[in-house]
Amino acid sequence: MIPFSAKTPLPLPPSPLSPTMAFTSGLRFSSLLRCRLASPALSSSTHFLRLRRTLPDFRFLSTVPPSRKVRSIKSRQRDEPATDSSGSEGSNGNGSVLVKEGTGNDGRIVPTELHKEATEAYMAYAMSVLLGRALPDIRDGLKPVHRRILYAMHELGLASKKPFKKCARVVGEVLGKFHPHGDTAVYDSLVRMAQDFSLRSPLIQGHGNFGSIDADPAAAMRYTECRLDPLTEAMLLVDLELDTVDFVPNFDNSQKEPSLLPARLPTLLLNGSSGIAVGMATNIPPHNLGELVDVLCVLIQNPEATLQELLEYMPGPDFPTGGLIMGNIGILEAYRTGRGRVVVRGKTDVELLDSRTKRTAIIIKEIPYQTNKSALVEKIAELVENKNIDGISDIRDESDRTGMRIVIELKRGSDPSIVLNNLFRLTSLQSGFSCNMVGILNGQPRRMGLKELLETFLDFRCSIVERRARFKLNQAQERRHIVAGIVVGLDNLDGVIRIIRESSSNAVATAGLKNEYNLSDKQAEAILDINLRRLTLLERKKFINESESLREQISKLEELLSSKKNMLEIIEKEAIELKNKFSNPRRSMIEDSDGGQLDDIDVIPNEEMLLGFSEKGYVKRMKPNTFNLQNRGTIGKSVGKLRVNDTMSDFIVCRAHDHVLYFSDKGTVYSARAYKIPECTRTAAGTPLVQILSLSDGERITSVIPVSEFSEDQFLLMLSANGYIKKVSLSSFSTIRSTGIIAIQLVCPASCSSHGCFFSILHDCSLAYPDLLTGQVPGDELKWVRCCSNDDLVAMASMNGLVILSACDNIRTQGRNTRGAVAMRLKKGDKMACVDIIPAAMRKDLESVSLQSNPKGLKGPWLLFISESGYGKRVPLSRFRSSPLNRVGLIGYKFAAEDRLAAVFVVGFSLAEDGESDEQVVLVSQSGTVNRIKVRDVSIQSRYARGVILMRLDHAGKIQSASLISATESEVEEEVAAISA
Repeated sequence: MIPFSAKTPLPLPPSPLSPTMAFTSGLRFSSLLRCRLASPALSSSTHFLRLRRTLPDFRFLSTVPPSRKVRSIKSRQRDEPATDSSGSEGSNGNGSVLVKEGTGNDGRIVPTELHKEATEAYMAYAMSVLLGRALPDIRDGLKPVHRRILYAMHELGLASKKPFKKCARVVGEVLGKFHPHGDTAVYDSLVRMAQDFSLRSPLIQGHGNFGSIDADPAAAMRYTECRLDPLTEAMLLVDLELDTVDFVPNFDNSQKEPSLLPARLPTLLLNGSSGIAVGMATNIPPHNLGELVDVLCVLIQNPEATLQELLEYMPGPDFPTGGLIMGNIGILEAYRTGRGRVVVRGKTDVELLDSRTKRTAIIIKEIPYQTNKSALVEKIAELVENKNIDGISDIRDESDRTGMRIVIELKRGSDPSIVLNNLFRLTSLQSGFSCNMVGILNGQPRRMGLKELLETFLDFRCSIVERRARFKLNQAQERRHIVAGIVVGLDNLDGVIRIIRESSSNAVATAGLKNEYNLSDKQAEAILDINLRRLTLLERKKFINESESLREQISKLEELLSSKKNMLEIIEKEAIELKNKFSNPRRSMIEDSDGGQLDDIDVIPNEEMLLGFSEKGYVKRMKPNTFNLQNRGTIGKSVGKLRVNDTMSDFIVCRAHDHVLYFSDKGTVYSARAYKIPECTRTAAGTPLVQILSLSDGERITSVIPVSEFSEDQFLLMLSANGYIKKVSLSSFSTIRSTGIIAIQLVCPASCSSHGCFFSILHDCSLAYPDLLTGQVPGDELKWVRCCSNDDLVAMASMNGLVILSACDNIRTQGRNTRGAVAMRLKKGDKMACVDIIPAAMRKDLESVSLQSNPKGLKGPWLLFISESGYGKRVPLSRFRSSPLNRVGLIGYKFAAEDRLAAVFVVGFSLAEDGESDEQVVLVSQSGTVNRIKVRDVSIQSRYARGVILMRLDHAGKIQSASLISATESEVEEEVAAISA
């Protein structure tokens, strides 16, 4: 420690304006105080009095006048009274600092605790760092350095259609006018805004070396060039000159800079942000522009939208480097509270290098966000060298300008799934992105969730639109005022010329015009400024047209300012324009997994399995040979133990790796792999579905669809109990959250506009459904879901045996969150019974078959009808003609009293050598008895016949469900499961 003397003057600190300097001075004062206390040669009382007489005028040490000298202040024990030069006691304690305020003899001594002074100075410094450097503003999503760079480039005229300029020119402009910090900080920020692997939508176009994903530094600013990106001009700078934001003085008060930029989209969510401040940090992930516009429009149209409804349109972040987002639990938590952890995994493929030796290689095509590619390759090589990972023979980085490609060759016999699991566990090929959505709002740091961020931006955007409209309105009103004066002058041209000729000066002429025609100063000046060539009749007509156009413009602006709804419509329109011009497909895919761990799917064989479902929500997985083939009319084989009052509902055949889509009666769809259902014996009761799916109270599964691949040309056909039908692309269900997503919108039975509200039921629905008042008629529910393509046919039947045959391309493709169209005109008391799909190949065969060539219907395909009483028959499809939707339908089954249709299937997919059907049907009774019979044993009859006995139900109730399976193992992948609950 440097020796200190009471007579040695302290070096004066810089200007007191900076809280950082104030804090530094406070620390210097504290060190000097310790140095003073450490001197044993000084007497406490003597030097304290001498110190009081020479105490300078200061509150903080940084405010010491240059002509004063600062002396140390000695602390006293808490029990030692303090006296001034006159002997009076002062209230001071241990660690106190005496601070003199004022000048001359009129000042007063204020006792101040040292730790309080240090705390205040430190907080001032921390807020300076938060507001001025580290955290972005929630409204325009930019930090001060980014905002100043973009504004400086705008002032320099570096538009997207102008030539590039050196980055050194931009950095110098920013440093000299707006950002008094180091040039490295400014240039690094500029470089990052031009990197397509750092920002999802870059704000600057770079020309030259701007770094790489291998963490290579950018070239020096004297070599690189830049200009604004078209998105930046359209999104951030387009309304800057229309008084949309406030301008504040720069650091030396020499000119003005914008406090915010008039952003048209929430840039904070579009490109994300990261920063570390004093005691606070932020880390916000980037998102897709198109999805961001969609979720913004949803919130505009429905301000009460829930977070789950917003996730329908923006399921998660979209990183510029792509990758796979593992699970959505972290996304949901981050969007709800502002904090969460998103696990991102690189996208990999497995390629076969040598078919003879069966050697394979892992190809890494995408890596997680903010991951150094070269460091990743070095880490893998280090792990292989240290024998932490086995099975790798060679590593090559074959990346070029066309894309990323890291080749990891495996040894012969190595399992790629095990190697990948080790890579995910030991390297940054799988990493976590910790979301901490913190930003500045009204000068204070705040953590917000997704909806709160969007609402804050909409409030900001509304203020921008309002200020822009008021600016344009004032301009239009001023111009119309001047044009009205010019028109008055042109209408009285002779008098105006006379007044001007008789005037001795401009002031006299202005006064004469004002008095003669009751004009304002601006109108009179405008008349005097008119050129002689504009005194023609044609020019007068132009002024009149301009006045009319200004009147319409003023009317529209006043209408816009009168309603917030109109402002929100403008915001939505401008956002959609940006989406149509700048949006691009999503790069990061979201996978439904648990925490990013490697799933068991790679070690489970993709074998055929049989899934059985019960009415009360129990499921079990069994081997397909559990039930042996039997003859028609037999009792059948029991499916096993069931719960009390439980019945079998569904049987489907699928493979272990298939995605099983579970559709509930409430129109929600869930998804889980088939192998996740526990395997059990025939006699076991099964596993509750609530242990596999996140079902709500009272929700039950009504249809199950196994899907091996989500192709674009495949659709899911949905039919409700009250006869609403729609077609949705299968790819819409490729990403399903663990809590499920909406599959169809359900309405009340009478299809009232209020979706089943209390008043609509009492007034509208009670006429058609009088039992609604007694609660006997339930609402609509989703009952059947089938896979189809546009070339297929769909066969629908009601419980009364009426059938409609229609083409799938007649059904319009809709989104998930829609209701659909009317499928069949149902009579009172009738409901839909089932639906089945006729493939395109069978449809061509059906068109070639006529009644003349097949009078007895011996050639397929056929419709297999099964009644609740256990009767059934086959009817040729040629007996039914194709018709549009919303019809009554043709009679397909003539029922006896109290009998109804249980299921209908299209059979004839698989034919034996004799031309007969080779399919089999599995019947399940309400008591759980199962019977498996051949379809060829069911006789072919007319549409009005009753049919033959398929299963005796003397003590087994009614047929609960039925499923159709193929008997040929080679065609097991083409089996169709058609179940009716």
